[in-house]
This record gives sequence, C-alpha cells and structure tokens, in this order.
Amino acid sequence: MLACSVPPDKHTFSCVLKVCSRLRALRDGKQVHAHAVKCGLPSEEFVVNSLIHLYASCGEVVVARKLFDGMPKRGIVTWNAMLAGYFKAGDWGEVVELFRGMLELGMAFDEVTLISVLTACGRMGVLDLGEWIGDYVEANGLKRCQNLVTALVDMFAKCGEVDKARRLFDEMPSRDVVAWSAMISGYSQANQCREALALFHVMQKAKVEPNEVTMVSVLSSCANLGALETGKWVHSYIKRKRLHVTVNLGTALVDFYAKCGCMESALETFEEMPNKNAWSWSVLIQGLASDGQGREALKVFSLMLEAEFQPTDVTFIGVLSACSHAGLVEEGQILFDSMSSEYGVQPRIEHYGCMVDLLGRAGLIEKAYYFIKSMPIEPNAVVWRTLLASCKIHKNVNFGEESLKQIIKLEPRHSGDYILLSNIYALVGRWEDAVSVRNQMKEKGITKIPGCSLIELDGTIFEFFAEDSSHPQSKEIFSKVNEIITKLKLAGYVPNVAEARLDAEEDEKEVSVSHHSEKLAIAFGLMKSPPGAVIRVSKNLRICTDCHLATKLISKVYKREIVVRDRNRFHHFKYGSCSCNDYW
Repeated sequence: MLACSVPPDKHTFSCVLKVCSRLRALRDGKQVHAHAVKCGLPSEEFVVNSLIHLYASCGEVVVARKLFDGMPKRGIVTWNAMLAGYFKAGDWGEVVELFRGMLELGMAFDEVTLISVLTACGRMGVLDLGEWIGDYVEANGLKRCQNLVTALVDMFAKCGEVDKARRLFDEMPSRDVVAWSAMISGYSQANQCREALALFHVMQKAKVEPNEVTMVSVLSSCANLGALETGKWVHSYIKRKRLHVTVNLGTALVDFYAKCGCMESALETFEEMPNKNAWSWSVLIQGLASDGQGREALKVFSLMLEAEFQPTDVTFIGVLSACSHAGLVEEGQILFDSMSSEYGVQPRIEHYGCMVDLLGRAGLIEKAYYFIKSMPIEPNAVVWRTLLASCKIHKNVNFGEESLKQIIKLEPRHSGDYILLSNIYALVGRWEDAVSVRNQMKEKGITKIPGCSLIELDGTIFEFFAEDSSHPQSKEIFSKVNEIITKLKLAGYVPNVAEARLDAEEDEKEVSVSHHSEKLAIAFGLMKSPPGAVIRVSKNLRICTDCHLATKLISKVYKREIVVRDRNRFHHFKYGSCSCNDYW
C-alpha cells in the first residue's frame, strides 16, 4: 500500500496496529506508531486506542498509560483498552484503581469492563467492590450475560464467599466449561476439596468436557485429599483425550503424585513434560523433600542448575526442607548462605524457619535458639513453633518453655502450642505441669484441634477423627482396632500412654491412644481393601510416636505397605520399618 503511494487513514493504522498486537510485534508496532505521527494522526481516538492496546499487549504498560493520560477525551473503548493492558500484565491493583477512577468521573462502562474488574477483585480479595458490581448486575438485569455471571462466581469464590458463588452458579440457566471450572477452582482454593471433587463428578454427568483449568483444580484437590485413584483417573483422561500437557497441567500432575507419596510416578511425569519452568522443578524438589529423599532432592536441584533454570525463593524452601528431613545440617547451612550471595534470592521468614527446623531436628536446640535471636527480621510465631516442635522431639523443657512464652506474645490462642509443651512435660514425667498447661487452655477457652485422618477406598474419601464413633461402621472398626492391638502386643508392642489424653483415667489411657484417627483409618483400610493392597492415609497433624511405632508393626504383622502423609512429611511403612528412619 505504501509502495503504491496510497496514504493510510486512521482505520488503516488501527487495523495494522491490531495485527501487531496479536503478533506481539512491538518493533513493527513502534514503526507504525512513528509513521502515524508523520501522517499527523497520533491523536485520533481510533489510532490511540489501538496504540494503547499494542503497548499493553506487548508488556509496555507504562507507555500505554502515558498515551492514555495524554488523551483529552476518552471513551469506553479507551478505558477498556487500558484496563485490558493492566489485566494482561497481571497488575490487578491498577485495574481496581482505574475502575474506581471511572466511577468517580461518572464514566460509562459495559460487561467487558466489569469482567476485567471482577477478575482483579478476585485476585486482590477486594470483596466490597466485587459485591457492589454484583448488586449492579442484579439491579440492571445483566444476569443474562453468562461470562459476567461466571466472573462473579469466580470473584466470590476467590474472596472466600464460596456459598454465594455456589448460589449464583446454581441459578445459571446454562453453564459452559469456564463456569464449571470457576466453581471447582473456587472450592479447591478455599480448601473445600471434597466439594470440588463432588462438583467435578456432577460436571461429568452433565457431559461437559473439562479444560486445563478444570484439571489443574481437580488435581490440586486430589493432592490435598490424597485421593490417588481419582487423580489417576484424571491423568488417564488427559492421555485418552490427548490434551496438551502445558507447564501448569504437567506441574499439577507432578504435585499430585508427589503429595500422594508416589514419587516414581511424579518423576516419570516430570520427565515426560514437554516444557518445564522453575516452578515445575521446585514442586519436584519439595515432593522429594517431603518423601524423605533429601539427597535425591539435592541431586534434582543440581540438575535444575545444569538446565540453566534460575532457582526461586520457593525452590530454596524445598531444598532447605530436604536438608532438614534428611538431617543434612552442613549442606543446608551452605545452601542457605548461598541464596543471596550466589543466586540473588533474599531469605524470607520461611527460609529462616527451615533453618530452625534443620538445626532443631538434628538436636541442636541451643544453636537453633540463638539462630532465631540473631535473625535480621523479627521471628514470627511459626518460627518459634518450629523450635517448640523440635523441643518435643528431644524432650528439651527449658527451650520449650521459652518458645511457648514467645509464641503467646504473637499468637496467644493457637491450641497446638500448648499441647506441644504439655506433651514435653508428659514425656519427661512432669504430669502436674502437663495438666497445668491443659488447664490454662480451658481457662482461656482454647480448644484442641482434633486429629483427623482421610483414606480413599474405591474412589470415595472416608474421614476419621480421634475417638470418634460417628462412623456408621464404628463398632466393626473399634473391634478391628482391638484385634490389631492384641496382635501387636504379641509382637512386642507396648502402648505409649504419654500420648493419651491427659484427662483420661489411667485405665482409659491405653484405649485413648488406640483410638487415634490414623489407627481408625488404618483399621478401616485393613477391613475394606483387598489383601496386599497399599493403605494410604492423610493426617492433619504430625503423627505421634505411639502411632508411628504401631504402624511400623502393623506393616510387619499384616504384611501391608502403609503410606501416611502427616502435616510435615511422608512415612512409608514396610516390613516393620519406616522410610523416615524414625527421624521426623
């Protein structure tokens, strides 16, 4: 066109700039911009809108904003172009602020505007503005717009208002895969994983084909619940449908297998991924760390560096955790020191917490304490709680008392901290002090978080609480527990009554210990699974010493492999021993 000396007009420039935007051809776009200036058309609204879109699409949001601010008159297309720019850049705060500016100026907006802003509200947790938009949609009869209602569902779910999101979702006359995925993702992110899987099954019955977002959310829920069979079905579905395994989907699969204790499958899936990023490597490292394969995790870290991936702060949390679980104190110290000096990663509170855990687990309680005191940032309750947990392992009363004193200043109502100190007293025979700590909890109205264990059988998740008799088969389960304990005693098992409830009478302490949630789940697994099948249990708290010993013996007496995922790590019980080598 230029070669034929045909002068372009504003529509020509608008079209060419849109092409540059879609191709992310910033260099060409800049040349077109220069040509528009030569033609005296840079202030035409059509052209400026296209320029804003170009620069925003190519990541030059600052340039786009300068053009936006320089416009004497802005229509809804201009505002939407700028909002879309911030949206693509993931600058959610600017999306919210720009929309608030629109409201102050009394500017008109449309469904496109609201969808962008609702997404930003969800990412930022800005519930008040999201609710205002919800009211606006209701008042102006905009619920016919499916994309807008889907954005509302997503916003409410991400802001923690999952029930509101579900009501809106249920009211939708028709739902596409995006709507289903938004609701399932909302449940997953709110840690309502059983609800996420239940809705996924309803989605299947509705014959709606899931997409990548659906699969990532479902895998995340399976990972959190330890729902191995359901997750395996998802993986086979991905293979059957020949879905493209993106970095996000591949990483979700690796994370799922790792969190279910299937590290061989996690490694195999990782190897098969066509593309990887630093997050993929970090997930694998963290999985190996939780599985107690510390040295393997460090080898993977070395491979990551060889592949020229830059480690992130998340990578180092995995690496330091690996050292902690494997007792690699010297290696952990070297890696911690290298974070800022070699990789430019400034340690965060989580990294300091990993170091306290590393030192504390290794029995270097005093060193861990002085490490905390020398931290350049103020230690939080989690750091002190980490030291307190180590004090329980090594029965260190003095530093345990000091840890709880520091925690109470920061988080005075966390039940687990009082329980830990109470258990330390009980382990060293100071029963009166142990009871005194429990009484303090009662006086302050602090209730203990009940132990809870999950087990998946035939695709169904069963939940057990300590000493809970609400299960419809509780009589059979308790009878099975009694049978197990009898057999274990013949194999040399002596119940550790120090782990029992302190308010239990002496003759009840043994029963109290035998009815811990993981023992109930394992008993149910022995009842309901075929002989020789692996029993997999997920627990919300750290496994106690009595359950750890009992489970080792169960694996030997019943000739079963038992995998327990507690709050901190995996325990693979086989032939009477545990993969953690009693170091947890």
